[in-house]
Amino acid sequence: MHLRKTFVRIRYAFHRSRLLQLGVLMAFWALGQATVQLVHLPVPGGVVGMAAVLALLLTRRMNICSVRRGAEWLLAEMLLFFVPAVMALLDHSEFLGVLGLKLLIVILTGTLCVMAATALTVEMCARWTMRRVAE
Repeated sequence: MHLRKTFVRIRYAFHRSRLLQLGVLMAFWALGQATVQLVHLPVPGGVVGMAAVLALLLTRRMNICSVRRGAEWLLAEMLLFFVPAVMALLDHSEFLGVLGLKLLIVILTGTLCVMAATALTVEMCARWTMRRVAE
């Protein structure tokens, strides 16, 4: 009984503490980074770590309340993470001319391609699921 109360207190602390949730997210990032370096994967460690979080959330081994506050804080402060990119832009004024326009076109085209591929994938999966349910 005492162990159960302790577990409930720890769980409550995780659900209430933004700092603990940030620690959990950072631990998954570090775990993903270590995995990438160990296996020599060509993807960032953060992507592997967040894929692990997603897998745990989808299999219901992790509750969304365990990371919600930390993730919301990171999203709210996202502009802070882009300040170095803006400062780099100010240091390299050549990106504000024709070269910058070319880069913008490439970025927009790539973004549109990714969005279109994602939309087609979701549409195909939805149709496949509907066919499977109808059977």
